[in-house]
Amino acid sequence: MNHTQDLELPGPVRTPPYLWLAGLALAALAWVALYSHLTEIADAAIAALGLSRATHFGEAVHFFLYDTPKVLLLLTGIVFVMGVVQTFFSPERTRALLSGKRLGIGNVMAASLGVVTPFCSCSAVPLFIGFLSAGVPLGVTFSFLISAPMVNEVALALLFGLFGWKVAALYLGLGLLVAIAAGLVIGKLGMERHLEDWVRAIQAGSATPPAGERLSWVQRFEAGRDHVREIVAKVWPYVLAGIALGAGIHGYVPQDFMASIMGREAWWAVPAAVLLGVPMYTNAAGIIPIVEALIGKGAALGTVLAFMMAVIALSAPEMIILRKVLKPRLIATFAGVVACGILLVGYVFNMVL
Repeated sequence: MNHTQDLELPGPVRTPPYLWLAGLALAALAWVALYSHLTEIADAAIAALGLSRATHFGEAVHFFLYDTPKVLLLLTGIVFVMGVVQTFFSPERTRALLSGKRLGIGNVMAASLGVVTPFCSCSAVPLFIGFLSAGVPLGVTFSFLISAPMVNEVALALLFGLFGWKVAALYLGLGLLVAIAAGLVIGKLGMERHLEDWVRAIQAGSATPPAGERLSWVQRFEAGRDHVREIVAKVWPYVLAGIALGAGIHGYVPQDFMASIMGREAWWAVPAAVLLGVPMYTNAAGIIPIVEALIGKGAALGTVLAFMMAVIALSAPEMIILRKVLKPRLIATFAGVVACGILLVGYVFNMVL
């Protein structure tokens, strides 16, 4: 007689909380120890390879060997933390927080949530539809969609690690300002009629987010670990490609050339950088090493950050994705408003830093 149907399968075996805390403490100590000795490690590797930093190739290799572990360490640490944070801000809860909020208050909330919810532009279409179906106003939705990829945790962590807290804080403030102002402008224009018909058809629907179960800290830590596995596994090729390109710029591109193209004195440098960034597509982890290398070659910080923001928030692939839900006039309005905000950020950075 078969009694297997009467047997209860055991649940997943979870690591006890004290082991998680001990492991996280050891990992944090190892992280700090490694991060604080990156220069020595890169110098030792260059010496072992028989290279000299006095040569173009040697300097490029040193940049690569120094920046690769630095960026990956920053990326792993911040992605783990944000994976834990994300357990408090699921897409369903985000929609519930934003639905029914008035223009203005909703834009500030949406832009702020965009910072702590690690969604990229790849998630634009499903998030856009989900927000609209939950009753989130169009302008509020745009504030979130601008803030989430542009002022994300990876960009802020890497800017902080590479350029200090002042640059990171100014980027955060101006990025939020762009997201809030752009959402307000789009909301005031009343462009809901320029949504695709099939999207407008679902706006009358109301999505009620399911009541989420309360997670233990062990489950939150496991979510952070899984987030690292998922995000870093997808991002590391872009990181290596970005650092390799940055290393080539750092080692071979003449400083005077970059200063002449993206220098502070050239008034046209900021709009040219924005136009150059739009056809490209990468994420903050891939673009930050390029930013670092360009600045090291004499490019103005505001001009380079405008380039970075255009790559992240106004990429051509994102426009193609959004075309599924937006009519061309609304896409053009969105791109134009955000581009104006990015230009303002670039000029402000160049004036104050």
